[in-house]
Amino acid sequence: MPYISIKGIKHYYEWISSPEESQGSNRPVMVFLHGWGGSARYWKGTAEALCHRFDCLLYDLRGFGRSRLPQDTNPATAPGSYTLESYADDLAELLDTLNLNRVYLNAHSMGASIGVIFLNQYTDRVIQAILTCHGLLEYDAKAFDAFHRFSRYVVAFRPGWLKQIPLAPRMFMARFLHRSIPNAERRAFLEDFLMADYEAALGTIYTSVSKEATEEMPEAYRRVPLPTLLISGQYDQIIEAEMGRQAATLNDKVEYVVIPNTSHFPMLEDPDAYLQHINAFLVD
Repeated sequence: MPYISIKGIKHYYEWISSPEESQGSNRPVMVFLHGWGGSARYWKGTAEALCHRFDCLLYDLRGFGRSRLPQDTNPATAPGSYTLESYADDLAELLDTLNLNRVYLNAHSMGASIGVIFLNQYTDRVIQAILTCHGLLEYDAKAFDAFHRFSRYVVAFRPGWLKQIPLAPRMFMARFLHRSIPNAERRAFLEDFLMADYEAALGTIYTSVSKEATEEMPEAYRRVPLPTLLISGQYDQIIEAEMGRQAATLNDKVEYVVIPNTSHFPMLEDPDAYLQHINAFLVD
């Protein structure tokens, strides 16, 4: 499997390109960012559907999926290591290492939080962007504190034997889906969640669901400098569609659509509708 070193951490990455041509063609590049607790695995279907237009670059964020952290990672560095800005810097270093100048960006959930930061900090590196299942959180001190306390428990209690229980993948994904997806994809999500590094999983929760994030994200949306498509799932319980609509109203460069009868993974729940929207938006 291909790995590349970013900030001294081995990151898993892979190219998905048209069978007729390998990566290195004259096609533009689209980079995919996954969400919290996941990996690039769930983007493969979308990338395969787009590889006739783009060379698609998938990679696992630091501490997630196959981008494992060293065993001697110092927990004391976690708050600073897992900021959205630090993950945006990771992406910039990845592009530099692979000699990629300007790309299209497709980011989901927490990956979209990183994407919005990247659009502001590295404007000249992106041509167009797609943000899926993202929006503006409203700060509530009690709710955030309860969420953090619950998250600490969830992240700490991830026994490997869960994936051996036949109905565990279905139960794990129930809150994230409105339509059914293949059981193999549900199982992959559960495996990725169980595999995620403890410090990375907890650190990114603290930085992406925080008072600072609720203050910074509206301004980040206002400053988005390039054409961006924001997609919500109609029944998303994680990032409600209204949160996406509120974000889109802040900037006329942000086009907003809702995909009916989907939840937090519209690219998997209704791939045809998802691809129709992004193909209509993209100019390659």
